[in-house]
Amino acid sequence: MSPSLARSFPVGRRRLILLLLPLVLLLGLGSPASPADAAPADRTAADRRPVPGAAAATPDRARHDVALRSDADGGHWSGRQRVSFRNASDRPLREVYLRLWGNGEDGCGTPGTPSPVRVSHVRGGVPGRPAVGCTALPLTLPRPLARGQRTSIAFDVSLTVPDRNARFGREGAFRFLGNALPVLAVHDATGWHLDPYVRVGESFHALAGDFHVRLDHPSALKVPATGETRTRPGGPGRTVTTSVGQRVRDFAWAAGPFHTAEETTPAGVRVRSFWAPGTPAEGVRLNRAYGVASIDRFGREFGRYPYGEIDLVMTPGFGGGMEYRGLVLLGTGEEGSAVVHEVAHQWWYGIVGNDEYAAPWLDESFAQYAGFRFLGEDMRDCWSDEDWVYWPSDSTTLTRSMAYFSQHRDESLRHLHGRAVRPVRPGTGPRHGHHGTAPAAVRPGPLVRRLHHRRLQEGRPVHDGPGPRSLLGGPPDPLTRGVSAPAG
Repeated sequence: MSPSLARSFPVGRRRLILLLLPLVLLLGLGSPASPADAAPADRTAADRRPVPGAAAATPDRARHDVALRSDADGGHWSGRQRVSFRNASDRPLREVYLRLWGNGEDGCGTPGTPSPVRVSHVRGGVPGRPAVGCTALPLTLPRPLARGQRTSIAFDVSLTVPDRNARFGREGAFRFLGNALPVLAVHDATGWHLDPYVRVGESFHALAGDFHVRLDHPSALKVPATGETRTRPGGPGRTVTTSVGQRVRDFAWAAGPFHTAEETTPAGVRVRSFWAPGTPAEGVRLNRAYGVASIDRFGREFGRYPYGEIDLVMTPGFGGGMEYRGLVLLGTGEEGSAVVHEVAHQWWYGIVGNDEYAAPWLDESFAQYAGFRFLGEDMRDCWSDEDWVYWPSDSTTLTRSMAYFSQHRDESLRHLHGRAVRPVRPGTGPRHGHHGTAPAAVRPGPLVRRLHHRRLQEGRPVHDGPGPRSLLGGPPDPLTRGVSAPAG
């Protein structure tokens, strides 16, 4: 979940600001979700007792081999998917679940309008009745899978991009396929993680695996995707894009007549930018620069970026931002977007994983912490600023799960997003994006502007790393004055 360049997670009424969140984690101050936070009965981990002998998360070491072909505009994709996996648990594995997250908003569909994600012709398992609003498909294995053994399942998959501007949706001629591809559910000591889909935030929890995905599409469409990507000519008028993602938790792609650019960071990461016509040029410029600068900065601070490539996908109407491994979706205005926050998610949830449904504060807090480090803000005096501190209600608790926040959207948007972000304009809610923020909400709000202004008055650069204007050329402006480009 990627709200804005300046998202905050206040922890208490008196103390503990964003920079102390790592200490919270180390000291174990975060409390587990209470039964009141648990999702409906389909779920789950929040209110189940541990299962003896099943502590290891499984199935693991998954490999996805996928071949899909699109229609003329990228709105429909169909083909075959094979998933091989291992049982890491001490207990025999008798079934697995496919998470069909793309059905989250439409459920099981209607007789005239089927679900956006459909699975058929299954081999290697016997499908049961879809559950959790048709976002979970049980597959009974032919025989129990013992610890350490591998098996595979294969199935036809059909993906129809919904007619909404969302992470699995469309904006004009552009298609977004986030959380569209089926993935394996996780089983651990608490049982199967079968959380319901939420529109505000994320439900997603997956183990890392490998994806080898072949996408056959019209040559007029550019297709950014998770992993290291190559293209070759296909049939007449068509192109085959092949993407290989290793040790990633999900796979996403987009399609459309994008403008494109490519650069390589000083540390050797390939950064590909894709933007729709009509996206503000200055916002694209800022996104590209901040993307290049932050990927290397975080690589130095948190460990080398392991995916080789990252794709920045920008449109003017997408609401907020959404992170996937090696690809981020960015609603972009004149002032850029949440690109630094989304890049930080490559480490916080991408590399260091967590259950985004049960503990959304974990990856979000550290991604936000990383963003403020990038900007050079320590926030030690932020508690005295009434525009920064906001506590929606006495019942609001940082460690609540998405079961709570999905039912208390005002608290989610205001408590989790903070007042450092411009308020959402009326009528620009979830239909514009994945977490209910409008494009205006991804730009620096009044507090961030004051922080920048204060640093400039004190003669300090806005942040410690290379800045957008100096990196891409052009005169300095108040956002980047005093910042120099990297050598080389």
